[in-house]
Amino acid sequence: MARWITRTAFAALIVCAGLAQASESITLRIGFLRGPTDLALAKEKGTLEKALAAHQVKVVWAGPFAAAAPAYEALNAGSIDMTTGSSTAFVTAIAAGLPLRFFASQAMPAEGEGIVVRNNSDIHSLQDLRGKKVAVNKGGTGEYLLSRALERAGIPEQDVTKVYLSPSDTGTAFVGGHVDAWAIWDPFLSLARESYDARLLSNGKQVGSENAAGYFVSEAFYQAHPEVLNWVYEVLQQENHWAKAHPLEAGKIWASQMGQLGNALAAQLGKVNTVPVTPVDEAAITHIGHIADWYQQQGLIASHPDIRQHVVTLTP
Repeated sequence: MARWITRTAFAALIVCAGLAQASESITLRIGFLRGPTDLALAKEKGTLEKALAAHQVKVVWAGPFAAAAPAYEALNAGSIDMTTGSSTAFVTAIAAGLPLRFFASQAMPAEGEGIVVRNNSDIHSLQDLRGKKVAVNKGGTGEYLLSRALERAGIPEQDVTKVYLSPSDTGTAFVGGHVDAWAIWDPFLSLARESYDARLLSNGKQVGSENAAGYFVSEAFYQAHPEVLNWVYEVLQQENHWAKAHPLEAGKIWASQMGQLGNALAAQLGKVNTVPVTPVDEAAITHIGHIADWYQQQGLIASHPDIRQHVVTLTP
C-alpha cells in the first residue's frame, strides 16, 4: 500500500508540475515608437495582446521612444525585449555590439523618407546644400539619407554642417530657420509637409536609399522564446492586410498617436506607408549589407558587422 501511495503521489506531482509549466506566462516588453508601422496599429487596436494571450504571453508596452537608437539602448540594458526601427539604425547598433536580431522587414517607400526644406527656401537641388545646416539623427536614418544624397550630388561631407537632433526636437529648429534642411522619414516627413510648410527636395529613391523599417528582438528573448516571433509576425501580417484595405483609417491611427487629428496628414500617412511586411530574406540581408558597406566607407562604423548573426529568418 505504501508503495502504491508513493507512486501515486509522485505521478500527481509530475502532473501538477506540468500544469504549472503550461500555465506559466511569458512577458514580452515592447518599446513603442510613434510611426506608421503595423505594430503601432496592433498597439492601438489591442490585437497583439489578444493574440498572444492565447499563447500565455503577456504584452507590456514601454515608451514611446523618440527614435530607434534609445529603444535599442533600452533593449541592450534589458529593459525591453522587442521594438521597431530602421535597418540603418540596426547596422550602427550591431556594429557597436548590441545583442539584437532583425526578424521582420518593411521596405521604406520612396515618399516615406527624404530631405525636406522650407517652401520659401532658396535650396532647389542637392547641389544647393553646400554650406547649409542639415538636421539629422546621429548614426540613424537621417545621417544615412544625407550621406547618400551628398554622394549622389558629388558634395564632400565636410561641405555641409550636420546638426544632430532627434526627430521630435527638429520641428521647432526647422520652422525657426535654425537648420536649412532636414533628412527625415515618416511620420515626421509627412508631418513636416502638412504642418511645417516643408517641401520635399529629394525622396529616398532619388538619393539611393536601401533603408527599411524593421522589427527587432533582443538576443536573450529570441534564445529563450523563439516561437513568440512567429506569433508576433502573424499579427503584423493581419494588421498589414487591414491597413492596405483601410489606408485612411490606418493613417488616422498613426496620426493620432502623434497627437495629430487632421485628415490631410492621416491620408498622406495611409497612402504612403501601407507596404508589405515580410520575413528578413536573402534580398533584405543583401540590402542591409550594402548599408553596412556604406557606413564603413563613410567611417561611421569601424568594421562591417556579421549581418547573418543578427537576423532571424522566419518561415511562417
